[in-house]
Amino acid sequence: MVFRKRILVAPLNWGLGHATRCIPLIKALQDLGHEPVIASDGVALALLEKEFPELETIALPSYDIKYAKNGQFFKFKMLQNSPKLVNAIKSERKTVNNIVKDKQIDGIISDNRLGVYNKNVPSVFITHQLKVLSGNTTWLSTKMHQKIIKRFNECWVPDNIGEDNLSGKLGHTEVQGIPVKYIGPLSRFNKTERPLKYDLMVLLSGPEPQRTMLEHVLLDKLKSFDGNIVFVKGKVDGSSEKQTEGQMDIYNYMTSHTLENALNESKFILSRSGYTTVMDLAKLQKKAFFIPTPGQFEQEYLAKRLSKLGHVLSCKQNDFSVDKLANIEDTKGLSSMNYTTNYKKLFSLFQSE
Repeated sequence: MVFRKRILVAPLNWGLGHATRCIPLIKALQDLGHEPVIASDGVALALLEKEFPELETIALPSYDIKYAKNGQFFKFKMLQNSPKLVNAIKSERKTVNNIVKDKQIDGIISDNRLGVYNKNVPSVFITHQLKVLSGNTTWLSTKMHQKIIKRFNECWVPDNIGEDNLSGKLGHTEVQGIPVKYIGPLSRFNKTERPLKYDLMVLLSGPEPQRTMLEHVLLDKLKSFDGNIVFVKGKVDGSSEKQTEGQMDIYNYMTSHTLENALNESKFILSRSGYTTVMDLAKLQKKAFFIPTPGQFEQEYLAKRLSKLGHVLSCKQNDFSVDKLANIEDTKGLSSMNYTTNYKKLFSLFQSE
C-alpha cells in the first residue's frame, strides 16, 4: 500500500535549469498521491510558484553567488564566494531542520542544494555531475562534491546508464560508497507535431550577469538573421506579454505549456549548453546551436562533446556571428532516448517500513 507523503522538493537557484527539471518530479509525486512542498529562492522559486500555484512554497536562504563578468575569472570568483556559500549552507541546514519538523516532511529531494537534507527522513540528492570539472582542480572539486553526496541516502542521476547517454564523463564516473540510481533524462516537455512557426528560437537561461550579456549580443547580431525568431529571455520577473521587433517575437519568459508549443513550432534552437536544456532538446529531437556560459567548465564540456559527436554546433560567446548558424541543418540533432522512469519504484524510498 502507498501512503501519502509530504515531500520537500528543493532545486538550486542557478538559472532556471534545476527548477525546470524538477517539474516532472513534482508532477509525478502529485500523480502518485503525494504532496510536494517546494523550497528554493530567487527566480527558481518564482518560476515554480507560477507553475504550481496550488502548492505550498517556502523561501530558503540564498547562496547569493556572484558570477564573473569575464569567464576567465570564473574559478577565482567561486573561491571568493566560498565563505559566503559555507555560511549559506549552514543556514540552509538549520532552516530545513525546522521545515521538516514544522511541516511534517516525510522525505527530501534536493537538486544540487548542498544543505537540504535531514538525518531523520530519507533524503535524495539529484545531480548529473559525479565528476565536477574545474580545470586542473577537477580532482579536488569532484572529491568535495562526492563527500557532500554521501550525506544523502541516495543520489539520482538524470541520465541513462549505458553508452547512449547525454552527460558523458560528468555523470558516468566510477565512485565508491555512493548509492547512485540512473533515473533517465528529466524533461517537462513532450514532442508534438505542430506546424513550424519560427525558423529559430533563442532560449536564454543561467546566472547573471552572463545571461544579460548574451541577451544583448544576440538581440544585436540576430537583426541580420533571415527568418522568423522567437526570443525567450529567461527573465521570470516582469510581464510575459509578447513584444515584436522586426522579425522577432520577444518574451521575458514562458510557462511550460506555452514554451513547449513554441519549441515544437521552432525549426532550430539557439541556447546555452546547460544540462537541463540538453535533456529538453533531446526529448524534443531538436537541432541546436550552443553557446556555453564563459568559464563554466561543465557547459563547455557538454557543448564540445555533443559537437564532436555531430549532434549540435557550438562556439564561444565572443566568437558568435549569424553566419555560424548556416550549417545547423547538417547536424544529427539531439535524439530522444524514450526512457520511461518508474516513479512508483523510485519514490518507494519515502514509504514507511
